[in-house]
Amino acid sequence: MNSFYVNLKAELVEAKEELWAQTQIDGAEAGKKTLLKGEPKNTDSVFTNESGERIFQERISRPAKLVICGAGHVSMPIIRMGKMLGFHVTVVEDRPKFADDARRAEADQVYCEPFEDGLAKIKGDTDTWFVIVTRGHRYDTDCLRTILGKPRAYVGMMGSKRRTAIVKDQLEAEGFERDVLEAVHTPIGLKIAAETPEEIAVSIMAEIIQIKNSRAKSGGYSSELLEEILKEDECGKVLATIISRKGSAPRGVGTKMLVCGDGRIIDTIGGGCVESEIIQKALLMIRTEQEGFQVCKVDMTAEAAEDEGMVCGGVVEVMLERVK
Repeated sequence: MNSFYVNLKAELVEAKEELWAQTQIDGAEAGKKTLLKGEPKNTDSVFTNESGERIFQERISRPAKLVICGAGHVSMPIIRMGKMLGFHVTVVEDRPKFADDARRAEADQVYCEPFEDGLAKIKGDTDTWFVIVTRGHRYDTDCLRTILGKPRAYVGMMGSKRRTAIVKDQLEAEGFERDVLEAVHTPIGLKIAAETPEEIAVSIMAEIIQIKNSRAKSGGYSSELLEEILKEDECGKVLATIISRKGSAPRGVGTKMLVCGDGRIIDTIGGGCVESEIIQKALLMIRTEQEGFQVCKVDMTAEAAEDEGMVCGGVVEVMLERVK
């Protein structure tokens, strides 16, 4: 069993800070993997270390979690959009009728209890996004006070400038640093002149997407992929990871695909001839058992890209590592 992946699974559950993985690309220890806690000083996807060896590193994203405080009319489209965008959606609401509305909107988890009590059950981490849309500044204050004590990716609060200023001033009087309070996104959402609940939900989720996608490029392991890597069986497996790309390559750096010796493919690096070529290389690694790690480059010429239905060509560099 590859100890790196055993440790990774444990840290994805326990760690509150950011997780980064580094893989040595060349040199005597090519393929060596290291798990780091906290953001490194150099966040480039590929860099050269002091020994002149190339290192690929990626921020390991956890499943994105959206926590909505309040289940009023604005919350319903936020729940639906969050689900559509792949977030695990949790709602905290102290009124049973409104909590039932959140359940009908298909929130994954609903805590019907006082806001502070419900939020106490949520650990928070650097992939947790908090949205405060309660019915009054007293409840906003309770929520924000609790959330500021948790690790988080984002916290935004709906309300007028006066209402949000009252909340911030009260919490500053309680001892919270002003710069921490000013980092709260108020008024919440991008400025798109939103009026209806649905439009407000779009502005909120657009702001979250903008911030999420502007962070250090992240990779990650889907739950299905990680479970397959850790499965106790005799099937050979090779993990393919895109470590660089140029042009209009179909998927970004950090995208992963697991190739299994029995023919199963978990996840995708974009399909087409790029993926097909990588699958063949991975299967050859499994069958020959001579090579446990390699980096290969796939060049999609303009002509080949046109045949695949792509707008233009691109070049991807893919890391292949035998994980079993």
